[in-house]
Amino acid sequence: MEVMHEAISKAAGLVEALSYIQRFHNKVIVVKVGGSIMDDEAALSNILTDIVFMNYVGMQPVLVHGGGKAINAAMEQAGLQPQMVQGRRYTDERTLAIAEHVLCNQINKFIVNFIQSQGCEAMGLHSLSSVVLFAEKTYLAGPDGRRIDLGLVGEVKSVNARLLQLLVQADSIPCIATIARDDAGGKMNVNADTAAGAVAASMKAEKFVVVSDTHGIRRDPKDPNTRVSHITVDQIEAMVKDGTISSGMLPKVAACISALKGGVTKTHIIDGRIPHALLLEIYTEAGIGTEIVL
Repeated sequence: MEVMHEAISKAAGLVEALSYIQRFHNKVIVVKVGGSIMDDEAALSNILTDIVFMNYVGMQPVLVHGGGKAINAAMEQAGLQPQMVQGRRYTDERTLAIAEHVLCNQINKFIVNFIQSQGCEAMGLHSLSSVVLFAEKTYLAGPDGRRIDLGLVGEVKSVNARLLQLLVQADSIPCIATIARDDAGGKMNVNADTAAGAVAASMKAEKFVVVSDTHGIRRDPKDPNTRVSHITVDQIEAMVKDGTISSGMLPKVAACISALKGGVTKTHIIDGRIPHALLLEIYTEAGIGTEIVL
């Protein structure tokens, strides 16, 4: 009898997913993966399996990823000490070369190979292959009004959305590592959250999902029971102003707001440490993270 109940429960889950599968058929879903998820092969594999599932049921996923702690570990191995400027990493040519190697040759390659091993087509897009992110040098504002140089750090100004659309229409999953090019052909390190938000906006995606190592937005950052399941941009801006949203959550919510203002329908922040978090957020009524809308 217990086996029967379990089977019925699974069937009910599939039926619940059906309406979502129908709603998002042929719709672009941009997924950004980062944080400690990048250092946990099991968690990353679960997320990639979810993306493969999405592709098989007719959605058009686009993956954007960061580097996790692997870049820091590679720098340490090379004897390089991170130089910080107002809490941001200064990127010189050696640092960029290491970041590029880790992001493109290691992480991106693993992701593409994993997806292909599951029977889906995938293409790695980055500074060592076809580039879709184009940036311009960014500066920090100094206390005296002068610009503070961060080295080879850029902000995404344009995205080759046409190439991305051609790939998803050909049933291939674009996998984007966040090393961009500038107008002169030089390479720039760009923030992965910001870059992913720009990709989502450029494609007018149906959804933009930030997968990280946080349960979403909390009314009390220290209490996981205060997770907010649904929130508007105005409410987020108030929480930023009063300090409830701070530090590492700031670039995530900024990317979501940028994506929404660029034409994305809904955005989400979810915890990738939960098995199959992506499927639970997209294909169930309750969801597991924070849904952000205009």
